[in-house]
Amino acid sequence: MKYVSALLKAIFSIYGLLVFITIMLILFPFILIASFFGKVKGGNIIYKLCQLWADIAFVLWGINHKNISETPHDRSKQYVFLFNHISYMDIPVLMKVFRHQHFRILGKAEMAKVPLFGFIYKYAVVLVDRGSIAKRTASVRQLKSVIKKKISVVIAPEGTFNETHQPLKEFYDGAFRIAIETQTPIKPILFLDTYNRMHYRNVFSLTPGKSRAIYLDEISVEGLTLKDVKTLKEKVHNIMEQKLLFYKAAWIKQSPSLQ
Repeated sequence: MKYVSALLKAIFSIYGLLVFITIMLILFPFILIASFFGKVKGGNIIYKLCQLWADIAFVLWGINHKNISETPHDRSKQYVFLFNHISYMDIPVLMKVFRHQHFRILGKAEMAKVPLFGFIYKYAVVLVDRGSIAKRTASVRQLKSVIKKKISVVIAPEGTFNETHQPLKEFYDGAFRIAIETQTPIKPILFLDTYNRMHYRNVFSLTPGKSRAIYLDEISVEGLTLKDVKTLKEKVHNIMEQKLLFYKAAWIKQSPSLQ
């Protein structure tokens, strides 16, 4: 039965990949045209097209996404959004989460090398190359520039997939330094089901089902200085960790021996 399940997941994943590529090819001419409008205006248009991409794909994948706000969420306000990084499905879900505001995602530079998709990717994200301090610093400067244009930024403070079976990995400082230096409030978002929709170890593990994103309360950084980075980071980590435990995120209950 285990092998039958794995085979069915692989077949469905191949179907899901074909859906992903087909939609990309249909939208690519429009994305190419949008790129001529520049990084800001063109980037905003490309995000709208990527949101359409996600809308169509989620229907064809049989994934029902729902955004849940623990308290009323001000969609007109600018934030440093932070999310837990647990799956390849996190990025498509981001396209379902943000609808009424402009935003930019901090993404890995190596993804820009993927043929065709990489062209879209580099227009839609702020690239970060962790290979050197100079390149990481340049990414931070670009994020600050984005914030000055009244555009929210979206960062995975864990940096890479959480493979620890704990609620979260340790956070990097960058997101919290940016929030403090620009005096932009932090808004944590939890992805509860992307781990179940596609496992980080296997891209051929796509399954239909539910998808939930939980907006937590905003966290003010008003009056904080860079001396408060560590305290702020620990505060946000604790809040997100406790909420992931409260919502019983699936990966926390798993152990490596059960994978």
